Parts: sequence; C-alpha cells; structure tokens
Amino acid sequence: MECVFGLVGDGFALIVADTSAVNSILVHKSNEDKVMVLDSHKLLGASGEGGDRVQFTEYIQKNVHLYQFRNGIPLTTAAAANFTRGELATALRKNPYFVNILLAGYDKDIGPSLYFIDYIATLHKIDKGAFGYGSYFCLSMMDRHYHQGMTVEEAVDLADKCIMEIRSRLVVAPPNFVIKIVDKDGAREYAWRESIKDAGVAATA
Repeated sequence: MECVFGLVGDGFALIVADTSAVNSILVHKSNEDKVMVLDSHKLLGASGEGGDRVQFTEYIQKNVHLYQFRNGIPLTTAAAANFTRGELATALRKNPYFVNILLAGYDKDIGPSLYFIDYIATLHKIDKGAFGYGSYFCLSMMDRHYHQGMTVEEAVDLADKCIMEIRSRLVVAPPNFVIKIVDKDGAREYAWRESIKDAGVAATA
C-alpha cells in the first residue's frame, strides 16, 4: 500500500513518501527511506517493487554523479528527468523495472520543478502529483487545497492533511512517512511523521 506524493511551492519542491518495506502480508520494516537525494539540489521519490526501486534509483543516482564528475557541472532537473525516462524506456523493451518516480529539483535560473515518471516511461512536468494507493486520497486533497505560490508551512500542512486522509481511509495504511524538501539551499530531510516505531529499533532499545 505504497504512497509517494509531491508538490511545488514558492521557491521549493516537496516530496513525501511512506517508509514501509512490505512483501505480501509481511511488513519487514517501517523506516525505509524511499526519497533519495540524487545530488545537492535534487530529490527522487520512488514507489514500486522493492528490488527494482532500490536498484534503479541507485543506478540513476550514480550516473547523475558520474556526469558531474566527468563534465564539472551538474545535470539540470529537466536533464535528470529525461535521462531517467530514457533509461526506463530502454529497460521497458528488455528487462522492465516496475518503478514509479517523482523527481524534484531546484535550478538556479529556473527555480523549483517536479517531474512525474511512471513505469512505462511517461514523463510530465507537474505542479503536484502522487503514486500508489494513497494517490486516490492525496490527489483529491491537493486538487482542493493546493494553490500556486504555497509557503513551506502551507505545503507541509497540506502534506499532513494528505497523510491523515491516507491513515483514516486506506484499508492497510502505511504508518510512517518522511518529508523532504529541495530549495535554493539544497535537498534535505524536513520531518518524519511516525505513528509506530520500527520493531527492530524498539527491540534493541
């Protein structure tokens, strides 16, 4: 019952993801970070099969770093999104990855941006978006409450509304979420929204 959603505000982009690692009826852990920091000013939130998600997102991250090492300049957010889309499209005809991606970034001359990339390599630039079962609730909440030029506080409040809606309405709702933000100061973790602690952490405490 994965959920990843994001939005663009005034000078920043935000991505929120659940932190549950699940297989069939088993919850393996509840502190799995599904929002990767691609580089200093990019975030990549991913949902999908666990193995595909980890392997593909790490592959993209290392190639983004490799480009910067070779050329001395980082990829723009649009370039990183198009590279990611191209790799998914290539894999689609060979050994497809079941991975859905929200890629957020901040470029000095352009500002914040958010890109929607699904498992069949569809790419769109968006202001708000979501993947997973939670998207049924997030998208309707964002349609009602989202507006251009939101402040960080307004965006986080909207994210909290989405999380509460998922927890109250989704039959098997993920308990914990991580919120990350990218702006002119870089990509960083903003907050966690936890309703349970990871069993492994509790056992060793």
